[in-house]
Amino acid sequence: MKYIYEAARYLVGALFIFSGIIKINDPVGTAIKLQEYFEVFAYDFAPFFEWFVPAALFFAILLSVLEVVLGIALIIGFKIPRTSWALLLMIVFFTFLTFYSAYFNKVTDCGCFGDAIKLTPWQSFYKDLILLVLIIAIFINRQHFTPWFGEKFGYVKVIGSTIFFTLMANYAVRHLPFIDFRAYAVGNHLPTLMEPSEPLVYEYVMTKDGEEYTFDSYPSDKSYEFKSMDLINPEAQPKITDLSIWNDEGDFTDRLFGGSKLLIIIYSVDKASTANIEEIKKLTTQVKGTEAWVLTASGYEDFEKFRHENQLAIPYFYADATVLKTMVRSNPGIMLLSNGTVLGKWHHNDTPEVSDITQLLP
Repeated sequence: MKYIYEAARYLVGALFIFSGIIKINDPVGTAIKLQEYFEVFAYDFAPFFEWFVPAALFFAILLSVLEVVLGIALIIGFKIPRTSWALLLMIVFFTFLTFYSAYFNKVTDCGCFGDAIKLTPWQSFYKDLILLVLIIAIFINRQHFTPWFGEKFGYVKVIGSTIFFTLMANYAVRHLPFIDFRAYAVGNHLPTLMEPSEPLVYEYVMTKDGEEYTFDSYPSDKSYEFKSMDLINPEAQPKITDLSIWNDEGDFTDRLFGGSKLLIIIYSVDKASTANIEEIKKLTTQVKGTEAWVLTASGYEDFEKFRHENQLAIPYFYADATVLKTMVRSNPGIMLLSNGTVLGKWHHNDTPEVSDITQLLP
């Protein structure tokens, strides 16, 4: 049994470290997911959950760093009784969260491993259920684990890890994720990702005289009654399904993929930083051979006010706020496209020079 407990200790610790580091890589993405949960809970349970929405980024960093530090503490055997209590409380909370999401179909992606590994709600719940069993085993045996180091050095490791990973998370917020796991990563050709990787195959479930039948194509026999249509190869679905650019004159999505585009992405003018707006304006006026566009999800009146206040005299188009947040984790953010291929992405704190843009263009 000792070896089983030790295996559980290292497995749980490694999973918590991995999950936390993935979230630390993209705290803004984790905050977006927490906002979804807060809004769902505010609607389903109590309105006070809305109070937590503005603090979503703080909680995202706190929970992500806590996951990593608890994982490290568990592996090195630091204060195992207290660590096991903290792990148990956390996994009980997460298990309830994923069960609620799965059973009531509230949040379709828990964000357990960020954008690196996508899990369905039920997969997330089963993962947490397995972790719950392992952590209960650790909790029961919590008095019998041997620490790697003395208490003083254990404190140094845990406190040092807390400081280091908190700094990492804050760096990712003030710049961009260290690794971009999303479909809009540098090097990706967006039009290709908007198409299925292979023809989608559907199975049609029909009923007749109380019996259920499946067909590869919709039956012409009118005596069959339609029940459901299931996708057989979901892995072939497009990676990007909701990218659309428009203004009052019509749809401009296809034009987005023609030639070179310097995109200034401002998903919300109410939340946009203007700290580096002068550098962004300078970039849009000096770069040659590239169209500069603003993409926003703000309404006409709000954006017009923002544009005039900041003298941002370039064409602007509308897009879905969630899409814009996915494209770049910055408000405003900067993206360079060439014939639909992402050549570069920048946080507004890292606004590039004109030479940085020109050397990327073909």
